[in-house]
Amino acid sequence: MSREVAPTGFAPSDGGKGDGPQFASDNYAGICPEAVQALLAANAGQARAYGDDEWTRRAADRLREVFETDCDVYFVFNGTAANSLALASLCQSYHGVVCHQLAHVDTDECGAPEFFSNGAKLLAVAGEQGKLTPRAIADTVTRRADIHYPKPKVVTLTQTTEVGTVYEVDEIRAIAATARHHGLRVHMDGARFANAVASLGLPPADLTWRAGVDVLCFGGTKMGLPVGEAVLFFDRALSEDFAYRCKQAGQLASKMRYLSAPWLGILENGVWLRHAAHANAMARRLAAGLARRPALTPLFPVRANGVFVELPVAVEQGLRARGWLFYTFIGAGGARLMCGWDMTPATVDRFLADIDVIMGAGHA
Repeated sequence: MSREVAPTGFAPSDGGKGDGPQFASDNYAGICPEAVQALLAANAGQARAYGDDEWTRRAADRLREVFETDCDVYFVFNGTAANSLALASLCQSYHGVVCHQLAHVDTDECGAPEFFSNGAKLLAVAGEQGKLTPRAIADTVTRRADIHYPKPKVVTLTQTTEVGTVYEVDEIRAIAATARHHGLRVHMDGARFANAVASLGLPPADLTWRAGVDVLCFGGTKMGLPVGEAVLFFDRALSEDFAYRCKQAGQLASKMRYLSAPWLGILENGVWLRHAAHANAMARRLAAGLARRPALTPLFPVRANGVFVELPVAVEQGLRARGWLFYTFIGAGGARLMCGWDMTPATVDRFLADIDVIMGAGHA
């Protein structure tokens, strides 16, 4: 497996003609206009510090409206902090957290979940299409019950998954029921939760607390925010002292309004869902174009804003030579092509055209 380091600068996406959109990550996208407007509005004058401001209060209330429940809401800087602190709040150092073997918490967070929980062990299991199953969870939980093995306490789901698939609501309910049967809590890593909601067309509540999820880490940056994620505790008893965890971990922003206010910009009038739906549509456009080129093998169903495909070596090298950026070390192999909220049809079509030039084919 090749090792690629995330680029630290800008690279041209159009054959050296200038900087432009890329497929490496939906984090490459800038701040969406609605978030910028909300951020500028929050910058007009002074406001109370450390979250005791009207912007943070309004954003938290708006999230409660979106999810149709009186949940506890906390804003943190990034997804690693959100997941790690949330999991730490659900278990002790001697507990185990059941996750998929491709889960971001296990493969891409540098041990942060274990660090912030003072040692809770991630129990990674396999599952088709990047998903956990009730059977896999039950097998892991019942594998051992002796004092020499971590006591399973939490199940964590990634929605959408690390390979671009989504958990259907019935799948979430079944997993939550299994977790409850074995005395486990349910955490959801929702870095791309918006894309899953747009894909499934269901209310956010149906995909979270109504299905049995206790805590959601709701991703904001991939929806167009400059920075920041929201941690939602649907069971408010689980958030006891969470504010202290945030402070200790360096996640309590003194000027919290700059984390929370942009949420108002995307939560009003369904902006967050429109951006997610657009990113999903660009992924479908890309997948359809790739499918018309038979030498390119799709690896997973395209359900959200990510496309996974097996590229011939010559195609991969040719695309990189033309300035295109994408990862081949994330997920289960192949090339991962991510579409952000700002991806355009023209960029998708230019990418496909470059593939045709490389392959020497004339597919339309």
